[in-house]
Amino acid sequence: MKINKILIAQPGVASANPYYANLMKKYNVQIDFRPFFSMIPLTVREFRAQKINIPDYSAIVFTSKGTIDAFFQLCAEMRIKVPDSQKYFCTSEGLSYYLQKHIIYRKRKIFFGDGTFASVVKLAKMDKHKNESILIASPDHIYPEWIQLFKEANLNFAPAVVAKFVDNNLKDLKLEDYQIIAFYNALDVTSLKNNFPGFKQKDTKFVAFGASIRKAMREAGLKYAIGGPTPEFPALANALEKLLQDPDFKQSLLPDEPVEKKVEAKKPAAKAPAKKAEAKKPAAKAPAKKVEAKKPAAKAPAKKVEAKKPAAKAPAKKVEAKKPAAKAPAKKVEAKKPAAKAPAKKPVAKKATKK
Repeated sequence: MKINKILIAQPGVASANPYYANLMKKYNVQIDFRPFFSMIPLTVREFRAQKINIPDYSAIVFTSKGTIDAFFQLCAEMRIKVPDSQKYFCTSEGLSYYLQKHIIYRKRKIFFGDGTFASVVKLAKMDKHKNESILIASPDHIYPEWIQLFKEANLNFAPAVVAKFVDNNLKDLKLEDYQIIAFYNALDVTSLKNNFPGFKQKDTKFVAFGASIRKAMREAGLKYAIGGPTPEFPALANALEKLLQDPDFKQSLLPDEPVEKKVEAKKPAAKAPAKKAEAKKPAAKAPAKKVEAKKPAAKAPAKKVEAKKPAAKAPAKKVEAKKPAAKAPAKKVEAKKPAAKAPAKKPVAKKATKK
């Protein structure tokens, strides 16, 4: 199958990007950009229904340019002045530079991750940010795993929807003219289904960059030729070039599992600390056993005191021994009395002689 046309479900112009311009020139292929959905800011009334007071938060999390525009538009419409001390967390460096459209870029107040939401959470839970009150400025389809990550990090946060998505009208597109269609967002799949309810994939090859997109495609009964990002295909341009070289290419190194499955896999990990805490309880009892072991040791000195009591009675026995010694002289006195009567018999003998 020869590839003549590629459709990328994003806003932009292929000729403005050197990577795609090089592919068009090298492989003589046409690459069209067309966004499948749009993000529009909420109205002030819609935002206030969430009962979110923006000045109460000292840090804001942004995940897209659309949420940045929507946030500052709402602030302007509600006449809220964003202080210079406000901190900003962005999912990528490129996104952080987009803030210059609305504020003066201050490196000490702007922080960015590696493109993933988990990297933002890692930044937010650093010691210098742990006391911040964080507002997640999100679109109306905020992912539950984002909330879960912030909860697991024990951060003070609140999600706030600042924009909503609407499907673009794609009725003028002839999808059968494109041999490859590339998706970047799960909402691309939703828009495809809503605009073309009778769509059949047939020989169309899809490139899906993102875990949530791959999950949405499986649920919609669609197959993708290449899923990314992977070490082999870190960017969409790499995946497209591979298919241009070999339209029948079969991907052997699959990307990571969808984010939702990762979150489920983390739940047992969250329970693991609880088990460790239970393991610590016996450890806490161990010192208690040591205290009990000390109690018999405390009784040992008591036994020594009892041993001294018989020693105290020993002198008492000696005193009793002296009492019989005191009676001995009394017996000698009684022995002297018969000796005194002996002279009394002598006068009797004298009377017999006179006769």
